Amino acid sequence: MIDVNIVIKDREGKVHRVLAPTDMAMNLMEIIRSYELAPEGTVGVCGGIAMCASCQCYINSDHKLPEMGEEEEAMLSEAFNVQENSRLGCQISITKELEGLSFELAPE
Repeated sequence: MIDVNIVIKDREGKVHRVLAPTDMAMNLMEIIRSYELAPEGTVGVCGGIAMCASCQCYINSDHKLPEMGEEEEAMLSEAFNVQENSRLGCQISITKELEGLSFELAPE
């Protein structure tokens, strides 16, 4: 089992340093929910299928992430507060390559 260190800034501006397991097929949205870093019902509303943008986050580190799929790109094209570094947390799986990743939750 390998855990990676991830830094998450919540919507109130508080920074959280968390451990995320690479062996449980989790994604960033699920890490946010498991550590309760956003009020219940405000992240992952669609269940993680790139249909709501409630898990939109801003990637603040220079990690190589998987290419954005069509569903994610389409959802972000309709979302609010989108920035150049916006991604949907539900579309980024936890892997050992994410060691040290830093991101913040987009406004609700």
